[in-house]
Amino acid sequence: MARARTRHPGAVPVGHRNADRLSASRPEWRMSRAFATARVLRFGSGAPRRVKIGLVRITKLGHSCVRLEHRGAALVVDPGVFSEPDAAVGADAVAITHEHPDHFDLDRLRAAASAKPGLEIYTHAGIAVQLEELRDSGAAVHTVAHGDTVSAAGFDVHVYGERHAVIHPDIPVVTNVGFRVADSERSVFHPGDALTVPEDPVETLLLPVNAPWSKVSEVIDYLREVHPPKALAVHDGLLNDAGVGVYAKNLERLVPGVAYTRVEPGTADAV
Repeated sequence: MARARTRHPGAVPVGHRNADRLSASRPEWRMSRAFATARVLRFGSGAPRRVKIGLVRITKLGHSCVRLEHRGAALVVDPGVFSEPDAAVGADAVAITHEHPDHFDLDRLRAAASAKPGLEIYTHAGIAVQLEELRDSGAAVHTVAHGDTVSAAGFDVHVYGERHAVIHPDIPVVTNVGFRVADSERSVFHPGDALTVPEDPVETLLLPVNAPWSKVSEVIDYLREVHPPKALAVHDGLLNDAGVGVYAKNLERLVPGVAYTRVEPGTADAV
């Protein structure tokens, strides 16, 4: 497995709101900043939804899976079981934040590797060791960790974060890394299942709005802390129409200055 070696300066891993209370009994939860909650696995898919952000095109493929395209190349993040079976097919590179099946599915990676010889896969060590069969078939598996910088599908990708947010004290916390994906003008940050605050500026935040590991007050505080010009909802598959409206109303009212959008199935262009 290839190991990314470039480290970006100034990166600080993020902790969760209950770090002080929990770290005494669970040292693996001890972290250094005040945002990032539990992790989990989750939900729904739908028709592809495309959003243009500057020169980068985003296609939302269900739950937390997104495809980022720029200058003819494509990077797919988190093709899990709640995304389309061909979510990663045609991608030049795939990035995986953590091991929960709503973000990581081996069958979808097999399909992507079959369609693209030499597919580049970027993920943390715990997942990378599960991908030997793909490496043997020609995929390039790169192990990344907090602080790394890599080039993937023509994007500059900075890696932030170390731990999934806490779902419950009795559920082990798994490794989670977020990806800040940038071209020369724009940046998009996918935190995975954590409320990680990157050190570098973010133009568009892929905001995990709803999960077993979070509550709306934490999502609001997180959006305030990052405070990007734009936020696009992800991790929203458990919400019905009423819930979508409640989240939108609160985020728009309590985080002024951020253009929050949740893209509906079938939407061709938004933001």
